[in-house]
Amino acid sequence: MHPNRILLSIALVIVALVVQVSVLARLQLPGAVPDLLLLTVLGLALVYGHTGGALIGFAAGLLADLAPPADHAVGRYALVLCVIGYAAGLTKPENGQHRSATVPMLVVAGAALSSTLLYAGVGALVGDTAARHVGLGLLLTTATIYDLLLAPFTVPVVMALARRTAHDPLADTAGSAGDGARTYGGLLGSGGIGGLRGRTGRLGGRAGAARRGGLAARMSRSGTGRIKGVKRL
Repeated sequence: MHPNRILLSIALVIVALVVQVSVLARLQLPGAVPDLLLLTVLGLALVYGHTGGALIGFAAGLLADLAPPADHAVGRYALVLCVIGYAAGLTKPENGQHRSATVPMLVVAGAALSSTLLYAGVGALVGDTAARHVGLGLLLTTATIYDLLLAPFTVPVVMALARRTAHDPLADTAGSAGDGARTYGGLLGSGGIGGLRGRTGRLGGRAGAARRGGLAARMSRSGTGRIKGVKRL
């Protein structure tokens, strides 16, 4: 990844984690906690693609696993966000931008459901039964509602910031070189240097004809004067 993308991703992930732990987790909302970190990973993955989404998701999840007051096994949320980031990055279109907000909102809804299921599934494998006590249905419903309500205020902002670092200088240079090659190719074609040579040849021919015509006219006038002088004598 480009250094600018890495710095932006680190800054956004840290801000999202701080806000989630210090503000959202203390709201005491029923069911799940609004997952601002998940929405940040989704916004970055929708711009950077599946590879960047997987890397950012893993790093963000690992940071969340280590940040207090984490009470689960280290690597659990890193695995979940890595998979979610990879899957969300696969929805990135070829032109790099979504034409409408429908696809990002569907991605958010699917990620909210999938992340909750994956988190509960991994927890069941390691012996964490907290999801059973709260109720998996309540967690799925509240996580989806909270994330969808929070997504319009976070995902577009994250995507807009990410697009500013999405331009690859090497690609831009290659594009400029390609434009230059096409320009030189046009000059080498029939309408380029060949046409320029043709026009130069025609101009040279006209100039030569004009010079020859002027020389002939001068010779004609000089000859006529001499003949008239002889007749007068």
